[in-house]
Amino acid sequence: MRRSGDFATAIRSGARAGGRRLVVHMATTDEAEPTRIGLVVSKQVGNSVVRHRVARQLRAIVAERISEWPAGRLMVIRALPAAHGSPSNTLSTDFDHALDRLGEKR
Repeated sequence: MRRSGDFATAIRSGARAGGRRLVVHMATTDEAEPTRIGLVVSKQVGNSVVRHRVARQLRAIVAERISEWPAGRLMVIRALPAAHGSPSNTLSTDFDHALDRLGEKR
């Protein structure tokens, strides 16, 4: 996702689930559209190096799973400060729990 309107739609009108390290916002849109993902990693997570590391970890987690999701989803993954220094498998587990709470298949 690149447009602020898409982020706003997912955050304002979508469902939300999260845990200690991240929050996932998901909205359903037109089924003809592909699933689109946006990441939010603020300065509260850490300096630039840390933020980019967390973003790379989240992109890798999503890349493994995106083909399994149905079309027409807008998803925003927001990293929380506790994501700093977390290993990828921990972030992956948190992401899976959030998806389970949202009713999405893994």
